[in-house]
Amino acid sequence: MARGAHIEVRDLKLCYGEHVILRHLDFDVPEGSIFFIIGGSGSGKTTLLRALVGLHRPRSGRILYHGQDFLELDPGARERMLRRFGVLYQSSGLFTSMTLGDNVALPLHEFTRLSNREIDEVVRLKLELVGLGGFESYYPSELSGGMQKRAGLARAMALDPEILFFDEPSAGLDPVAARRLDELVLELRGSLGATVVIVSHDLASIFAIADECIYLDSAEKTITARGHPQKLLEAPPNRSVAEFLTAGRANEPGRMEHV
Repeated sequence: MARGAHIEVRDLKLCYGEHVILRHLDFDVPEGSIFFIIGGSGSGKTTLLRALVGLHRPRSGRILYHGQDFLELDPGARERMLRRFGVLYQSSGLFTSMTLGDNVALPLHEFTRLSNREIDEVVRLKLELVGLGGFESYYPSELSGGMQKRAGLARAMALDPEILFFDEPSAGLDPVAARRLDELVLELRGSLGATVVIVSHDLASIFAIADECIYLDSAEKTITARGHPQKLLEAPPNRSVAEFLTAGRANEPGRMEHV
């Protein structure tokens, strides 16, 4: 592997009560990569993402960030590590009663000692990064779905995270807005050097920007394929992967050919 592993997952088992969602999960996320978690509905993609960001406690196994076992950290060290994460949820996660500026400023007020003036400057810069310069005083309801996703991304980047986690970022977006979000992810990875982990079933995004992916099989309840999506398409390890990676591709004109 050309780059060291930023995240290492070892023999992870995820359950809800006695119901096993996923088991025997072993994979590495290379540092600085755009890494996709893919699979059909009900395959456990979001549950795995929740485990990676500390919102779901695994039944067993290990999650390591730069060699540190996330699950074994004391509360203080765990909190410090969580501040190195940025998370963008499906719904963008914005507080509708707050302006975009206040949304982005919230983690800065909570976790830093920056002055109000310094926070205002950071907010301005983050919104400019996602193409929303000058929108500080707007409310989420005044924006399109794509703009809300970009505002949510600005808030996720507020603390300059080492890792960005996205849960179905293109959900609810029209194809043009979804492709613009893909382009933004590429730009931010290039400028920030962050590792990006994305849960998605959007084939256009997967083929356009993924460096690597893992496929979660709902029947096997584990990973049944890993690698670059194009290579998996050319030589699928099983029928389930082949069907997933070919579904709807014939109906996707205007894909990001320049990427």
